[in-house]
Amino acid sequence: MSNYTEDNIKTLDWREHIRMRPGMYIGKLGDGSSQDDGIYILLKEIIDNSIDEFVMGSGKTIEITVKEDQVTVRDYGRGIPLGKMIDAVSKMNTGGKYDSRAFKKSVGLNGVGTKAVNALSVYFKVQSIRDGKTREAEFSKGELTEEHEEKETTLRKGTKITFVPDQSIFSNYKFRVEYIAKMLKNYVYLNPGLRILFNGEEYYSENGLKDLLQDTIEEDIAYPIIHLKDDDIEIAITHSSRSYSETYYSFVNGQNTTQGGTHLSAFKESLVKACREHFDKAYDASDIRKSIIAAIAIKVVEPVFESQTKTKLGSTDMGPDLPTVRTFINDFIRTKFDNFLHKNPEVAELLHKKIKQSEKERKELSGIRKLAKDRAKKASLHNKKLRDCRQHYNNSKDARNLETTIFITEGDSASGSITTSRDTETQAVFSLRGKPLNSYGLTKKIVYENEEFNLLQAALNIEDSLEDLRYNNVVIATDADVDGMHIRLLIITFFLQFFPELIREGHLYILQTPLFRVRNKKETRYCYTDEERQRAIRELGKNPEITRFKGLGEISPNEFKNFIGKDIRLEPVMLSKDFTIEDLLEFYMGKNTQERQEFIIDNLVMEDDDVLEVQ
Repeated sequence: MSNYTEDNIKTLDWREHIRMRPGMYIGKLGDGSSQDDGIYILLKEIIDNSIDEFVMGSGKTIEITVKEDQVTVRDYGRGIPLGKMIDAVSKMNTGGKYDSRAFKKSVGLNGVGTKAVNALSVYFKVQSIRDGKTREAEFSKGELTEEHEEKETTLRKGTKITFVPDQSIFSNYKFRVEYIAKMLKNYVYLNPGLRILFNGEEYYSENGLKDLLQDTIEEDIAYPIIHLKDDDIEIAITHSSRSYSETYYSFVNGQNTTQGGTHLSAFKESLVKACREHFDKAYDASDIRKSIIAAIAIKVVEPVFESQTKTKLGSTDMGPDLPTVRTFINDFIRTKFDNFLHKNPEVAELLHKKIKQSEKERKELSGIRKLAKDRAKKASLHNKKLRDCRQHYNNSKDARNLETTIFITEGDSASGSITTSRDTETQAVFSLRGKPLNSYGLTKKIVYENEEFNLLQAALNIEDSLEDLRYNNVVIATDADVDGMHIRLLIITFFLQFFPELIREGHLYILQTPLFRVRNKKETRYCYTDEERQRAIRELGKNPEITRFKGLGEISPNEFKNFIGKDIRLEPVMLSKDFTIEDLLEFYMGKNTQERQEFIIDNLVMEDDDVLEVQ
């Protein structure tokens, strides 16, 4: 038994505490492959302060530059009071957020975020400009390294912050423009009139959440977007003509609450109730919400979130001496939404038609769904296609907060290697049997009739919505040969066809495994590209041993631990706005064989060692 004495009691200063326990302040770390990785939370914390200035009526433009690992954010707000500038970015329990008169419905939380960015950056510089004067200070890992004297200036008032995240904390990180662009678009949708410049590109919105849906929706919609707003609440609603799932965008005080919370639950409940009352029929809630695409934003006084990263609202009240969130949203929907339907009977009729269509489809599929669920239960128990992780036995409801991962593999050798190597606490494995069906153009009925699709859907728990998704990261793990690429494409097609929100919300990834192992007697290097292989050969000296991995099954379980542990390399599957989902599926999975063949020939490149790649 170890001794427990005074020597075990330690007091850390704020910098040490943040650097030792970064997850308490910014959630997970990551390398930038996921949209909720720490480097994006750092950027968000700085931008949130600039947004608060805009909300308070000061500064309509925010300029953001990201060059490799360096980030700069410049706003034209009031500027940090010069005498307190250093304290504001380097002393805990110091900041304007504590004064609720100045920040009644603030995005930031108690001014902690900026200190976290400072402590977790190898370089951090703050400059404040106000009243014709400016002051600058520089830090490294939270320590003040250089303090500049206050001086006169003709620069416009505001704040400029530059930081470089610490590579020792965010290993091999890389900022992905797509994730930053999505974040910035949400900011302008929630703050009409705000202009954000990101690496020279402008983001702006005049119509708020209506613009969000119009810019996001790729498929045909059943009726024009219903857009309603009032003090402290705004909603936008429509239904897709062909999608099967529910898609929601929810926000609190400008924060994208990706995991919903009390406000989103109240919105869903209120919408179902309002539709039942308006159409005078007790429709099933799933029929009303099927194919819905909706956004809700509310403003709450001193909101309580379930984590520092503010992805889920926990508040039950709108603020001190104010109604509950549930009552507030229910009253708004009952009056504004119902009034809109009465004033726009043509839209109401299209909505009613969509609900009745969903009801008909559900009843037609009810028998098949019941049989499919029974098969899924038996298969998961007896066939062991799913090797689950312990987190789901202990706390399945919080799977998305627990950073759980499921690897989708094909073949016994690949699934065997991953199963043996995985962290059984948080990593699960789902084994496919052979190549899955090309699901392009098929109806949802095939998901229940096809055993592989049915079991995969059941394993992920995404039949009706992503709300109860059992794994935060869904990772396709196939060989890097032609067959593996084909299987990868078929799985992606399945998700695009039936569950596109899984991709839109950033849950789908491709596992990157090394193509080569280069080693000598002293060192082993795993190389993911031919360039890495060539560099390893040069640096390891004469005649190193070179192994080409042709399949996941060729990598021993002991080696596999290196590739699915803390240094895992994941390539996110993202959707480009240049093409609709329908266009993508038609081109890659449709019957345009000649056009696709020409594309492959035009983009084929011969690498060293006869490795073929399509660019």
